[in-house]
Amino acid sequence: MRDSKGETADVAENDVRDVIERAYLGALNAADADAEDAVDLSASALAAAGSGPDGPGAANSALLAVTDRLVRSCWTRGWQPADVVRIARRRLTDGHARLTADLITAEARTAPADLASKDPRWAAQLAELRAAGPWDGAGTLLAAHGRRERLDGFSAAVSVLELLRLLGRLPRITPVTAPTAAPGPADRHAVPLLGRIRALLAKAESTDFPEEAEALTSKAQQLMARHSIDEALIAADPGAGAPGGPGACRIGIDQPYEGAKALLLDAVAAANRCQAVWAGDLGFSTVVGFEPDLEAVELLYTSLLVQADAAMLRTPRAEGGGAKGRGGKARKGGSLSKDFRQSFLIAYAGRIRERLADATEQAVHAPDLPAERLLPALAARDIAVRDTTTRMFPTTTSHRLKGRDHEGWTHGTAAADRAVLGGP
Repeated sequence: MRDSKGETADVAENDVRDVIERAYLGALNAADADAEDAVDLSASALAAAGSGPDGPGAANSALLAVTDRLVRSCWTRGWQPADVVRIARRRLTDGHARLTADLITAEARTAPADLASKDPRWAAQLAELRAAGPWDGAGTLLAAHGRRERLDGFSAAVSVLELLRLLGRLPRITPVTAPTAAPGPADRHAVPLLGRIRALLAKAESTDFPEEAEALTSKAQQLMARHSIDEALIAADPGAGAPGGPGACRIGIDQPYEGAKALLLDAVAAANRCQAVWAGDLGFSTVVGFEPDLEAVELLYTSLLVQADAAMLRTPRAEGGGAKGRGGKARKGGSLSKDFRQSFLIAYAGRIRERLADATEQAVHAPDLPAERLLPALAARDIAVRDTTTRMFPTTTSHRLKGRDHEGWTHGTAAADRAVLGGP
């Protein structure tokens, strides 16, 4: 039989849990038109919960119980760590994105050890979040968030509840799985090869000389294409055992000009025997393919986007050559209009698609490759990727983008020509 003092402590702790649960549900269930008032009311209760007889510790434990449960529910609805941080930044603010990293890393400290081990990309996303230095669990979540974002107690509570409302309302999305690997001799060379490819692309992004960027990017594409072909041949060997299958990964499509960026990703994916499905409202594309091809898409898309941005800023209009002042004289510090940037990126993506398709065709028909074995192997992989994509996304729609700025279109095409990717 417990003494009256112990019973009082239990009742107080239950009261704190109840206050925080009701605060969360009040913010979650409010209609959009009433959301701001509901969040403010719930934030008042959340901020005051730590002043009870058990102090901020009990309130923090109760809050983390809610946030852990909510983060895990995101995983069951198909989301991954990077997706959740991205949607918080997209729908709310950078501060909310940092808070999301706090919640995810806090949940990971209590999650089953094998959760991240199911997908190397999941583990990599968690490692990246941890490397950014999120809340380490010392003190309370509200206090740590308030100090970092320079918020008072009430404002920190508002921020937390705004995020919890967003996370609680996230839709169920198609889950992605890692490709099923078929280990082979080529695996031994994959890690050093990817390191070499990353180094080539990093140099291509940093150089101010278009010809050097072209040569570096071309060499990287040659290595990626050949690695993919070697993997396909090894997997098709009768003695290779059970073949691996395609998987999927998500790649963020950042604002602005998301449609044009998604078009560029689609071009890179198609050239590397993958398929990309864009979720415009969620800020990412899902790319379906075999592991070496997914790696190639992630690396090359990121690099080409960096190169496109750099090329755009080197155009005469960006440097002041396209902007005119009084009397028709060139004005320094010219600006790029929204139509110019959109047209630039659409043209860039279209030209890159053509160049990558040519490079892929050259790689496949290289004279030292056994066409009688390679072509059926690649065809089988294409069918597997298409079938997996259809199974994951049975209903899709097409989007057509049109450039409205002729000068932007011209410069975008020229930039893609400078980033041309030759075959091996």
